[in-house]
Amino acid sequence: MKSTLKYMAAGAALTVMLPSQEALAQSAYPSKPIRVIVAVAAGGAPDFAARTIAVRLSKDIGQPVIVENRGGANGNVAGQTVAQSPADGYTLLLAPDSLVVINRFLYKNLPFDPVKDLAPIASIIRNQFVLAVHPSVPAKTLPEFIEFARKAKPPIAYASAGNGSQHQLFMELLKVRAGVDMLHVPYKGGAPAVASVVAGDTMAVITGGPSSTAHVRAGTLRLIAGTGAQRFGVLSDLPAINETYPGYEGLVWSGLWAPAGTPEPITRRLNSEVNSIINEAEVRDAFRKSGGSESFISTPAEFTAVIRRDSEKYQKVIVDLKITVDN
Repeated sequence: MKSTLKYMAAGAALTVMLPSQEALAQSAYPSKPIRVIVAVAAGGAPDFAARTIAVRLSKDIGQPVIVENRGGANGNVAGQTVAQSPADGYTLLLAPDSLVVINRFLYKNLPFDPVKDLAPIASIIRNQFVLAVHPSVPAKTLPEFIEFARKAKPPIAYASAGNGSQHQLFMELLKVRAGVDMLHVPYKGGAPAVASVVAGDTMAVITGGPSSTAHVRAGTLRLIAGTGAQRFGVLSDLPAINETYPGYEGLVWSGLWAPAGTPEPITRRLNSEVNSIINEAEVRDAFRKSGGSESFISTPAEFTAVIRRDSEKYQKVIVDLKITVDN
């Protein structure tokens, strides 16, 4: 009996000393290629960021990092793919903020919950939009534009990239802060929205800076202000809306997620690796040159706080305006 108890005790001690299979898997991570699903088509800031990071991450961790574009349904296709993947750190999502902080308030029947089914790893890049107007608008500053819009009868029309787009939400946030009315005219994409202002069909648009650069040079658009909380990047000379309306901020950003339940040691490792990469001077410079983006460094906890803050901001606008988009 004593002998049996002795062997049982020894076995129990050995069990305690042996690492679990999960711990072994984490310590060996990564032991095979990592797949990064990008929620937009090839081209554009999120895709450029994904490919820039993939090259360096592969070199740092000693495993291939494969970028796969999975556009569709405003990012929901990619989001669902990653949300339903094994939570082992080998399938990641790189997506614009709208997928997590806007879509769940717009779409009635999402097949996944972007907050509950995805684990934030790291913010990657951020950028601001610009308020641009047709040259016939007699305003060169934001206060002048607001005064013009306030007096316009009927209200001036502004263009957006579609219902629920950040182009619309940023303008609606400005309307609330300034106490003015404008007519929303949605288009299918940012380029058609900008084209409508250039043609004079609408008078104003909040859009990405790079998409307006050629028109500004040609004199067919005039920039009024940036949507960031402060001036930065290639638009550092452009006044921020926040300078007239303190607290206003309209930033677009992209981040990296894993399926919910991914072990914390893995998400911490990925966060550290990614932050190191996007803090490199060469990478920061590449982001700026590719479209004026800035590296957006955060811990997983800080990234989660950004998601929570922006979700609350957009939810209020979407609910107040009763904006919905069919799946």
